Amino acid sequence: MSIKQNLQNIKNTLPNEVTLVAVSKTKPILDLQEAYNAGQRIFGENKIQEMVQKWETLPKDIEWHMIGHVQRNKVKYMAEFVSLIHGVDSLKLLTEINKQAAKHNRIIPCLLQIHIATEETKFGLNEEELIALLNSKSYENLKNIEIKGLMGMATFTSDENQIKKEFSSLKSIYNNTKNILPTITILSMGMSGDYQIAIKEGSTMVRIGSSIFGVRNYK
Repeated sequence: MSIKQNLQNIKNTLPNEVTLVAVSKTKPILDLQEAYNAGQRIFGENKIQEMVQKWETLPKDIEWHMIGHVQRNKVKYMAEFVSLIHGVDSLKLLTEINKQAAKHNRIIPCLLQIHIATEETKFGLNEEELIALLNSKSYENLKNIEIKGLMGMATFTSDENQIKKEFSSLKSIYNNTKNILPTITILSMGMSGDYQIAIKEGSTMVRIGSSIFGVRNYK
């Protein structure tokens, strides 16, 4: 099936309140252009250099989401144009994003990443660290970032009950966070393999790649 058909099929299954991020990492410009021509305007990348190259080439009404783990020394390359940074997992990173946003006279929207999976390799804050960050004086002083919500990744497993439990715990943390930050609206959880479970558990943003663009070749 074509990228256009894949996109259409997925969009037909998404409720209106759920935003689709087309995860285009490692995919060539032509594939992104095809998705763009089919109406997709939000793309997710996990490497800043690759995202910069695509931003320079593709139409300027695209929203670029940084969905991978962010190294602080690379923030400056995307500060001019990034629409949303998903994986913010420390005050140090938030401070750097704030600094680079100020240079471009921008307020950069961010999501705080919460660790919900059993794998140690996944990044993210626990609930205590999240609350400590949001209540800190340092956070209060950051005027060039805006926390739009939370994101998290479930364990890579075929056990749907475990995935459901992890997404449910993230939704509960999101609800608690709303008491501190009533303006948050985004709960980014769910990828190609588990987005239907994520939506049932309250996701408002899904990150889908291989179901749109086909399997990735990581040569």
